Amino acid sequence: MPTDTSAVYTDLPLTLSESGSGRPVLILHGGGGPATVAGLAQHLSRIAHTITPVHPGWDGTHRPEWLTGIDDLALAYLHHLYDRQLRDVLVIGSSLGGWTAAEMAVRDNAGIITGLVLIDAVGVCVDTEPITDFFALDARGVAEHSWHDADRYYVDPTGIPAGQLALRQANMATMRTLAGDPYMHDPKLLRRLARVQAPALLIWGESDRIVNPAYGAVYAEAFGNGRLEVIPEAGHLPQIEQPEATCALIDAHLRRTSNPFPQS
Repeated sequence: MPTDTSAVYTDLPLTLSESGSGRPVLILHGGGGPATVAGLAQHLSRIAHTITPVHPGWDGTHRPEWLTGIDDLALAYLHHLYDRQLRDVLVIGSSLGGWTAAEMAVRDNAGIITGLVLIDAVGVCVDTEPITDFFALDARGVAEHSWHDADRYYVDPTGIPAGQLALRQANMATMRTLAGDPYMHDPKLLRRLARVQAPALLIWGESDRIVNPAYGAVYAEAFGNGRLEVIPEAGHLPQIEQPEATCALIDAHLRRTSNPFPQS
């Protein structure tokens, strides 16, 4: 059964859901919140020990004033793994969570991260493939850019209950604080990725118009050991639109990258 726990890193409370046993897998959600990776976490909990945090500031959780960037978030999660003395960790991140996973990997001097999965991740600057300005889109524009089947997943904001709408708006405010300037990237990250030797699988929805597959190809090439897999009929969240194809790729990567004796 999954459990919800709370851990504290300095003055940062972490809200975590944990389930399953075996190799530790840290699953990091994107701007859409923890619901966007819930199905993936449920699937992986059958074969691994999943740790799924809610990023501070999302879904009503507390964000301390000092947490103002993705680098802060990455260090908090990395130190949490260190403090628990976890080893052979696979880190999976969707969108903003993928950026966080990459930032963790470049800072992992202890070598506890032995595999990465980045799903339609933002985080790097590719001059020829700019990231769509998410904050400038209306609800219909978000759907058109994010989904292969926009009509199926579009939600009219006028039909959302006031409390839920306020929560979404607070989530977007937090995302703007952490990733708004510079917009959705770390200018130094791309050139740092070559030193990351943990195998990195980058999964991309073919129809993603937030960050397109060409952006993903540059991202994958920048890693010391990265590869790109493109999923047809999926947009920015292939784990939702094409869960079977996405999970199959992740399951194989989980098996392929396991290393019970990572560098300490």
